[in-house]
This record gives sequence, C-alpha cells and structure tokens, in this order.
Amino acid sequence: MEDCIFCKIVKGVLPCTKIYEDEKVLAFSDINPAVDGHVLVIPKAHAFNIWDISQDDLAAVHKASKKIAAAIKKSIPASGVICMQLNGSDVGQVVMHYHLHLVPCAEGSKLSHLDVISGNGDTNKIKEIAGKIASAIS
Repeated sequence: MEDCIFCKIVKGVLPCTKIYEDEKVLAFSDINPAVDGHVLVIPKAHAFNIWDISQDDLAAVHKASKKIAAAIKKSIPASGVICMQLNGSDVGQVVMHYHLHLVPCAEGSKLSHLDVISGNGDTNKIKEIAGKIASAIS
C-alpha cells in the first residue's frame, strides 16, 4: 500500500530502529513509546487488521513476538509484557497495517493494557534500548 507508513518502513523509504527482521516480519521500536522498550511487530505484507492478515503472516508475527518478548525480559527490567493488537479506528487503531504492540512492564508497575498510550519518544534512549533487546534475541 503506497500511503501506509509501515509499508514505507518495510521498503526502507522511512527509517526505523530495527529490533528484528526475517522474511515475513519486521519489528522496531515505537517512536512514541508508552514505556521504554515498547516494540511494534508487523507483517511485511500489508494487511489492515486481523480479518485481512493471512494465516501464515499472523503466525509469523506471533512467533517473532515470542522471541522478542523473551529478549525484552532478558535485556531490560521487565517482569511482564502487554501484547496488544487493535483492529479498526473505532478501537484506537491509528496505522491501518496489522501490528502487535509489545509493552514491557517493570516489576511492581501494575501497568494495565488500559494504561498503554503513546508517549513522546527520546530517539537516543529508544536506540539504546532497542540495541539491548535486539542483541538478546536468540
């Protein structure tokens, strides 16, 4: 899709702080993270939402998410991770390209999925944390 921001990231037209990539999936730091270490995992093939994504791409996103969630837990102080995926503008989906949010939660934070809203990103901090997560993926 020509006007999709995530498709432009996949094509390399727009930059991202890459954390993980394989033939079907790209994961990168959210530029407006809810918390430090907030990661977006997307299929490389455009799909609007859960109803539009292929079975193979859906499985690939979630397999990659498991690896990335393990790396988040290992590399930064995270005792939990919120896995959040929205479908449609009426529930808050802003970018109309299927994506899964991985939002780390520190021990004792009691962060809820209801608390997850985008913040303002510090580019240097985003890159530093992304590097830690990326290097912890096995």
